[in-house]
Amino acid sequence: MCLAVPGRVVGTGERDGTPMAQVDFGGVTKDVCLAYVPEAQVGEYVIVHVGFALQRLDEESARASLRLFEELGLLDEEFGDAWGRAAAEAGADVPDGAGATPATAATRSDEEATR
Repeated sequence: MCLAVPGRVVGTGERDGTPMAQVDFGGVTKDVCLAYVPEAQVGEYVIVHVGFALQRLDEESARASLRLFEELGLLDEEFGDAWGRAAAEAGADVPDGAGATPATAATRSDEEATR
């Protein structure tokens, strides 16, 4: 299943004349095409599907969506920790930080901000 997942723009630039961004999905950063939303700025949230930012989104909605996806177990399909799964399947110790998903990272950030 492919989801349209919200992420935060952490950098912008251009590649071969195409507007691009580095988008953080709670610790997983990916390069994303901004052709559909070239006005997206660093610090804003965008909804991303198969490498394309489709629209801008407010932070509250982005965090709510990430929490819901996490509750449904959908983020593991999209951003799951392949190294952690491989280690677990091999009976090895799971590396530190393995299994963290964008929603758990976002939730941790919310908790840290309220302390």
